[in-house]
Order: sequence, then structure tokens, then C-alpha cells
Amino acid sequence: MKKVENKIMLITYANTMGKDLKELEQVLEEKFKDVIGGLHILPFFPSSGDRGFAVINYDIVEPEFGTWEDIDRLSEKYYMMADFMLNHVSIRCEEFKDYMEKGENSPYRDMFIHWEEFWPEGEPTQADMDALYRRKPGGPYMEFTRKDGQKVKLWNTFFEEQIDINPYTKATQDYYQRNLGRLAAHVPLIRFDAFAYASKRPGSSCFFVEPEIWEVLDIGMKPLEDAGTQMLPEIHENYKIQLKMAEKDYWVYDFALPMLLLHGLKTGRCDRLIHWLNICPRKQFTTLDTHDGIGVVDVVDLLTDDEIDLVREDVDDITRPAQQYIKLPSMIKTTGKKAQRYQLGSTYYSALRCDDDAYLLARIVQFYTPGIPQVYYVGLLAGENDIEGLKHDSDPRSINRHTYTLKEIDEAVQKPLCKKLYEIMRFRNSYPAFDGDITVGDDKNDGTLSITWQKEAYRTTLQADFRTKKYTISYIDTSSGKECIL
Repeated sequence: MKKVENKIMLITYANTMGKDLKELEQVLEEKFKDVIGGLHILPFFPSSGDRGFAVINYDIVEPEFGTWEDIDRLSEKYYMMADFMLNHVSIRCEEFKDYMEKGENSPYRDMFIHWEEFWPEGEPTQADMDALYRRKPGGPYMEFTRKDGQKVKLWNTFFEEQIDINPYTKATQDYYQRNLGRLAAHVPLIRFDAFAYASKRPGSSCFFVEPEIWEVLDIGMKPLEDAGTQMLPEIHENYKIQLKMAEKDYWVYDFALPMLLLHGLKTGRCDRLIHWLNICPRKQFTTLDTHDGIGVVDVVDLLTDDEIDLVREDVDDITRPAQQYIKLPSMIKTTGKKAQRYQLGSTYYSALRCDDDAYLLARIVQFYTPGIPQVYYVGLLAGENDIEGLKHDSDPRSINRHTYTLKEIDEAVQKPLCKKLYEIMRFRNSYPAFDGDITVGDDKNDGTLSITWQKEAYRTTLQADFRTKKYTISYIDTSSGKECIL
């Protein structure tokens, strides 16, 4: 398998660029040669919901998608990332079914977090409930009836098909060892999805609780050590958490960049973005779009409340035609605060009002930002909001999860915007300066941004104007020693 390298990674489902892994491979080979170097295939295992994130088992590839042989063949061409859920499993998994069947005699009984046993007094106080970081109304639990007739309340952070697991018990750690060991044999990088919810302590937010969270990550990393597999922890929250993890030398996500770029391109200002480029982690994966929404909580304090509202209100206006199909916006409830907006639902191209110049500039800035860029498949094709998809799927994130036919892909790659985008992506993947040192120009208070990368004789500079959406990419051609314009 290929090891992680500093080339653009594509994020996609196994069946959204072609019907399965074989068609995906064909599309990538025919349409995106050298455009991407890495591949994150969102959960490709048997699942009972949440578009793959309620994993039933990691033993096999979902037969509709293909086999491990398909994954291995792709991993020889691209450095790959797969998902693992530290915090939860599907209620259809064998471990949970065994517990429902055998009750107290199940070897997996302690894998699940019993609500009454978690709280010292058997139930949380109102203060305990107020302190919880909640992703849904009510308490984060579900009630089940075992075969023996006993009703049990079990911790449930997310959807009804997912049930939380306790990382500290032997049953769970054996589960980690077995499944993470299998994944490590096929991919060099594993994403720990929603890991922060696995750190639970009575009286706390039960989200990224310190020092417990570092122990949880150590437990998760243990099965990966022998294989030398790397880990990317996924967390959507304030950027300070990413900085804290970066200090411990973990890979992190730059989930602040999407909102900062939207703000800059909608206002013609670069000051907030330049500040972030100077302080952001260097060992990170950058994003503009993912299978989730555009993070709002990530930029609190990097943008003021008014600046966040400016972006939110504009995106809400753009997505107004879709609102009738969205039951509830993405919200969170945190200690002492009212429920607040968590993410914005839109494709990135639509969030920029389908402005080709603004979208291309956003991508170029992403490619010059410290870290390894990730491009979501909808963004790779400059896709617009899928309102038709929302009509058939109650999940509001469906607005940014269009399934492309081969014909639609053929048409998308012919767009002038996409052709230029792919040219720049090939340059980003092949020019050695991006493995060197970065210099971010000072804020001139005129909406312009300058970023230079240099390694030995290789040097490239981006000059961007956020007011006009114009840019210049220059680079040194080392064979001639001359400065060229891309």
C-alpha cells in the first residue's frame, strides 16, 4: 500500500462516482490522472444507517461496493484513509445482538454504557444534564428490552441505529484490536470519527474531556502501533482543540478554513484568514467541504458573532429553496448556552453563489494553506445543492451528497472551471516547494493575500485579491531558472 504523502486527497463514497469501487477506480483512472494522490473512501462496510457510519462489522467490504481486493488495488495507486468509529457501533452488530439475546451472561455486556450505572446516583442531576454536550433533544440514551424482559437504558449520542461503547472495558478494547488490526492491513491512515464523544465522565460535558480523551486516543492507537498506521482524529469544535491536539503531534483537521474563506470572499477582507494562516497547525488536513456541513462552531473567536452571522445569513438565503425539506438545522447544546448552529448545509460551490472565480480562488488558497488538502467529490465536480436529493432523504446533509452518474461526471469535467481546477491540482501535487517552508505576507488591509512556499531552488507564490477574485500563481522553473506563471 502507498504511504501518506503530501498530495491532494479525494473524499468520496464508494458509490457516488460510479456504482461501486470498480467504477470509482475506472473514473479516477480515466478522468483524474495525477489530479489526486490520496483517497478517503467514506465507510464502505456493511451498515444499518447514517450513510455508512452505523457500521455492523468491519470484517468485509459491503458486497454492493466490492471486496477487499478492490480496496487493496486502490491502495496501490493512492494513499488511502478509512473510517473507524471509536465511540459507537450499529445496533445490528453481532456484539449488541448477543447482549440483547444473553443479557447479563453476554461477554459484550460491559461494552455498552448503562445509563443508570454511569451516574453515581443512578440518574443525572439537572446540573449534569445541563453540562452535557448534546447533539439531539432530550437525553443521550435509548431504552431497549432484552430477551429476558429486562429494560435497559444505554448511552446513545447520535442516531437510533448507533449505540455508544465504553473504551475502557476489555470487551471494547478487544473489539478495537480485532477491527483496527484488520483495517491497518489495508490502509496507512485511519480516521477516528467522533472520537471526542468517547471521553465521558459524570458531571462533565462528556465531550473531549481531559485528561480522559488522551487515554482514549492511546487506547485507540495501540492496535495500530505494530503496523505503523497513522491516525487522524475527527472533531468539529472550536479551533483551539485542534491546536491542542497539534501540540501533541497528532494529525488534525483544519475545519476553520471553510468559514474563514467564505467570510473573506463575501466581504473582500483577508485579515481574519491571514491571522489563521499564521497560527494554524502545520501537520493537518485542510478542507472546504466534506460529507457533513460547513462548520460554524470551529471559527468562534476567529470570527466575531456578527461576522459568523453575515456568512450564515447569506448561506441561509442561498439555501432558502431547500428549507422546506429540512426538518431541523444542525444544532448543538453546550453548558450554560442556548442551542446554537453547528454546521451550514450547502455545497461549497453553492455557498459562493456558484461564482466560478470565487470558487476557484477558494480552492487555490486551500492548496496553499499549510497541510494536505482534501477535496470532497461534489467539490471536485463543482456541484450545486441537490434539492431533489433532499426530497427523497430526510437527512439535511443530503443537499451535499449527490450521487453522480458516469454521464454527469463526463459533463462536469468539461466545465472550464473544473479544467482549470484540475490543472492547478496537478501543479500542487507535483511541485516540490510545497514540502518546504511557507511565508504568509502581511495584512495590507486591502483584501490582498500573498503566500510563498520554498524548498531549495523551488519557489511558488500565490498573489490573490479577494475583492476582485483575481489571482496570480508564479513559480520557478528550475530547469531554466526563470519565473513562470501558471
